[in-house]
Amino acid sequence: MFQHIMVPVDLGHTDKLETALRAAADLAGHYGARVTYVGVTSGQPGSVAHTPQEFAEKLAKFAAMQAEVNGVAEVASHAVTAHDPAVELDRKLEEAVHEIGADLVVMGSHIPRTFDLGSHGGRVATQTDVSVMLVRG
Repeated sequence: MFQHIMVPVDLGHTDKLETALRAAADLAGHYGARVTYVGVTSGQPGSVAHTPQEFAEKLAKFAAMQAEVNGVAEVASHAVTAHDPAVELDRKLEEAVHEIGADLVVMGSHIPRTFDLGSHGGRVATQTDVSVMLVRG
Protein backbone atom coordinates (compact mmCIF):
# COMPACT_ATOMS: atom_id res chain seq x y z
CA MET A 1 0.00 0.00 0.00
CA PHE A 2 2.73 2.50 1.00
CA GLN A 3 6.12 2.50 -0.68
CA HIS A 4 7.82 5.63 0.63
CA ILE A 5 7.27 7.17 4.06
CA MET A 6 8.43 10.70 4.87
CA VAL A 7 9.12 11.52 8.51
CA PRO A 8 9.71 15.21 9.33
CA VAL A 9 12.34 15.51 12.05
CA ASP A 10 13.35 18.38 14.32
CA LEU A 11 16.89 17.40 15.26
CA GLY A 12 16.71 19.70 18.26
CA HIS A 13 13.82 17.72 19.75
CA THR A 14 14.25 14.10 18.68
CA ASP A 15 13.38 12.91 22.19
CA LYS A 16 9.79 14.07 21.59
CA LEU A 17 9.50 12.07 18.34
CA GLU A 18 10.04 8.56 19.65
CA THR A 19 6.44 7.40 19.20
CA ALA A 20 6.21 8.77 15.65
CA LEU A 21 9.59 7.26 14.76
CA ARG A 22 8.50 3.83 16.00
CA ALA A 23 5.17 4.11 14.15
CA ALA A 24 6.97 4.97 10.90
CA ALA A 25 9.40 2.07 11.38
CA ASP A 26 6.53 -0.33 12.07
CA LEU A 27 4.66 0.80 8.95
CA ALA A 28 7.83 0.55 6.88
CA GLY A 29 8.36 -3.01 8.06
CA HIS A 30 4.75 -3.95 7.44
CA TYR A 31 4.64 -2.53 3.91
CA GLY A 32 8.28 -2.98 2.93
CA ALA A 33 8.50 0.78 2.47
CA ARG A 34 11.56 2.97 2.58
CA VAL A 35 11.70 5.87 5.04
CA THR A 36 13.14 9.30 4.38
CA TYR A 37 13.77 11.55 7.37
CA VAL A 38 13.31 15.20 6.38
CA GLY A 39 14.70 18.14 8.32
CA VAL A 40 14.43 21.86 7.67
CA THR A 41 17.22 24.20 8.70
CA SER A 42 18.35 27.76 8.23
CA GLY A 43 21.40 28.90 6.30
CA GLN A 44 22.53 30.61 9.50
CA PRO A 45 24.31 28.93 12.43
CA GLY A 46 21.87 27.44 14.92
CA SER A 47 21.71 25.28 18.02
CA VAL A 48 21.78 22.04 16.00
CA ALA A 49 24.32 22.87 13.31
CA HIS A 50 26.54 25.73 12.17
CA THR A 51 25.98 25.22 8.44
CA PRO A 52 23.41 23.53 6.20
CA GLN A 53 26.10 20.97 5.29
CA GLU A 54 26.67 20.10 8.95
CA PHE A 55 22.90 19.81 9.40
CA ALA A 56 22.66 17.44 6.42
CA GLU A 57 25.44 15.28 7.89
CA LYS A 58 23.71 15.12 11.28
CA LEU A 59 20.40 14.24 9.62
CA ALA A 60 22.09 11.45 7.64
CA LYS A 61 23.60 10.07 10.86
CA PHE A 62 20.19 10.26 12.51
CA ALA A 63 18.65 8.29 9.62
CA ALA A 64 21.35 5.63 9.87
CA MET A 65 20.77 5.39 13.61
CA GLN A 66 17.02 4.93 13.04
CA ALA A 67 17.76 2.08 10.65
CA GLU A 68 19.74 0.39 13.37
CA VAL A 69 17.59 1.20 16.42
CA ASN A 70 14.15 0.70 14.87
CA GLY A 71 15.07 -1.91 12.29
CA VAL A 72 14.21 0.08 9.19
CA ALA A 73 15.66 -1.71 6.18
CA GLU A 74 15.88 1.22 3.75
CA VAL A 75 16.42 4.78 4.98
CA ALA A 76 17.45 8.10 3.52
CA SER A 77 17.69 11.67 4.70
CA HIS A 78 16.65 14.87 2.96
CA ALA A 79 17.86 18.18 4.37
CA VAL A 80 16.07 21.34 3.29
CA THR A 81 17.40 24.86 3.77
CA ALA A 82 14.94 27.69 4.33
CA HIS A 83 15.57 31.40 4.74
CA ASP A 84 13.27 31.45 7.79
CA PRO A 85 12.31 27.91 8.89
CA ALA A 86 9.76 29.16 11.43
CA VAL A 87 7.79 30.85 8.66
CA GLU A 88 8.50 28.47 5.78
CA LEU A 89 8.36 25.09 7.56
CA ASP A 90 4.94 23.97 6.31
CA ARG A 91 5.63 24.96 2.70
CA LYS A 92 9.08 23.31 2.75
CA LEU A 93 7.60 20.08 4.12
CA GLU A 94 4.87 20.14 1.46
CA GLU A 95 7.52 20.59 -1.25
CA ALA A 96 9.64 17.79 0.21
CA VAL A 97 6.73 15.33 -0.07
CA HIS A 98 6.84 15.70 -3.84
CA GLU A 99 10.61 16.11 -4.17
CA ILE A 100 11.25 12.73 -2.59
CA GLY A 101 8.12 11.02 -3.94
CA ALA A 102 6.59 10.07 -0.59
CA ASP A 103 3.14 8.52 -0.47
CA LEU A 104 2.73 8.73 3.32
CA VAL A 105 3.86 11.29 5.87
CA VAL A 106 4.20 10.22 9.52
CA MET A 107 4.53 13.23 11.81
CA GLY A 108 4.88 13.68 15.51
CA SER A 109 2.30 16.02 16.96
CA HIS A 110 1.49 17.72 20.22
CA ILE A 111 -1.61 17.93 22.35
CA PRO A 112 -3.70 20.85 21.08
CA ARG A 113 -3.95 23.84 23.37
CA THR A 114 -6.73 26.39 23.59
CA PHE A 115 -4.77 29.14 21.87
CA ASP A 116 -2.71 26.99 19.52
CA LEU A 117 -2.23 29.08 16.39
CA GLY A 118 -1.52 26.27 13.99
CA SER A 119 -0.63 22.69 13.38
CA HIS A 120 2.17 21.77 11.00
CA GLY A 121 0.67 18.30 10.59
CA GLY A 122 -2.77 19.72 9.88
CA ARG A 123 -1.36 22.08 7.31
CA VAL A 124 0.62 19.33 5.55
CA ALA A 125 -2.47 17.09 5.57
CA THR A 126 -4.64 19.73 3.94
CA GLN A 127 -2.07 20.97 1.42
CA THR A 128 -0.70 17.70 0.01
CA ASP A 129 -2.31 14.91 -1.92
CA VAL A 130 -0.74 12.11 0.14
CA SER A 131 -1.88 10.44 3.35
CA VAL A 132 -0.67 12.02 6.59
CA MET A 133 -0.56 10.21 9.93
CA LEU A 134 -0.23 12.40 13.02
CA VAL A 135 1.20 10.59 16.02
CA ARG A 136 0.98 12.05 19.50
CA GLY A 137 3.90 11.23 21.73
